[in-house]
Amino acid sequence: MAVSFTLVRYLGRAMIRLFKHYVPNTVLLLGLLDVILLITAGELGWQLRAHQIAFDAGPVIDRIPQLASFTLVIETAMIGLGVYGAESLQSLRHALVRLLVSIALGVLGLSVLYFLLPPIGFWRSNLLYAAVAALVLLLMMRILLGKTLGSQAFKRRIVVLGAGPRAARLKQLARTPGSNFAVVGYVAMSEANRVIPEAIARDAIYNLADHVVLLNASEVVLALEERRNALPLKDLLRIKTTGVHVNEISTFLERETGRVDLDSVNPSWLIFSDGFSSGRMMSGLFKRLFDIAASLILLVVAMPLVLVTAVLIKLESRGPALYRQRRVGLYGQPFHVLKLRSMRQDAEAPGEAVWAEKDDPRITRIGRIIRKIRVDELPQCWSVLKGEMSFVGPRPERPQFVEDLEQVLPYYAERHMVKPGITGWAQINYPYGASIDDARQKLEYDLFYAKNYSPFLDLLILLQTARVILFPSGAR
Repeated sequence: MAVSFTLVRYLGRAMIRLFKHYVPNTVLLLGLLDVILLITAGELGWQLRAHQIAFDAGPVIDRIPQLASFTLVIETAMIGLGVYGAESLQSLRHALVRLLVSIALGVLGLSVLYFLLPPIGFWRSNLLYAAVAALVLLLMMRILLGKTLGSQAFKRRIVVLGAGPRAARLKQLARTPGSNFAVVGYVAMSEANRVIPEAIARDAIYNLADHVVLLNASEVVLALEERRNALPLKDLLRIKTTGVHVNEISTFLERETGRVDLDSVNPSWLIFSDGFSSGRMMSGLFKRLFDIAASLILLVVAMPLVLVTAVLIKLESRGPALYRQRRVGLYGQPFHVLKLRSMRQDAEAPGEAVWAEKDDPRITRIGRIIRKIRVDELPQCWSVLKGEMSFVGPRPERPQFVEDLEQVLPYYAERHMVKPGITGWAQINYPYGASIDDARQKLEYDLFYAKNYSPFLDLLILLQTARVILFPSGAR
């Protein structure tokens, strides 16, 4: 019992960082349990079929390639389809739907893999039994755990220094379903605009470091409204030496939300914080090689679909099936993208850029379908092959929109410091939007991507793009 309590305490205080990307403790634990259950399901499928035909199953070590491939492919499908997202962790119904689709797609992928590499494959009956066992085991575990993974025991405990609007933002974020932290105390630091009534005045605490330790906090977040000549450096040094992490609110929000928070950042934070690394020669080379190979394959494989869609577009409305549109790319350089036309030919007046709206009447019937499943984006693989775009990156905007947005949104030009992409961090985390406020939200995600780019993050985005396509939300 003592060991399990210690493990829970440790997981509640830890957060793993993989290649600049933070993995919440609950997701890490659940993922490890899922891997164990998938291996178990694969072995159960094999043993059941061997028993049916009176076949000697042999030692489990002989089946390591089969069990490893089964676990890896199913787990990859689960990650891509959002099984570890906040909604799936909070809703059993949501988790069941995602598990069903993930296992179905995983079995389809395994069938192709086993056809190409028979020595590492299950028999078809083994695979069927293993898939059913996986669904039952994974669902049973989620039923048994219930909302345990979202309980306070698995959340990091933080103390907030500050009692103004910034502290209130942290209070609101902590109450969001799926939040990975709990605020266990607020310390008012002589703010003029105090809005946290339960905050304890700093003058009422004799030793702030002891106060933080007594609250069993693992982190202190600095949420002062005015930092000039107000940083409690002596307090922060003592807290740091007790082993408690100390973070500024911008860094904390970036980690917790996956966005660069425009309301709290300033140029000095962007300059001195981690990220925007220039030492990307190898990762940049890997990214370019992947773009070339993937775009060539996709152009060949998707050509029949593009041709069929082009014919349907021509049959429904006048005008060309493909159209070229000017966009802003790397370092603000303009280029042209190719897209399948999803709107009427007269959707815009010459030289006038117009935001798309919800249920936009300019969109054709075929256009509405291809926008939801992102088929209209396939011709952009040509821009990827030419090097003007990448598969992953901020979506390229039209010059008219860029000019307007740079006037009202701080740091908007910085999103052009990375190559634009077909899919991106903003696209998998924020529903399609077409307004200044939507652009601001998406800019925060784009800045996070530009700041924290890594091949691992690209892989995560590519995997989760499948979730956006299969479970579309607000495509326009």
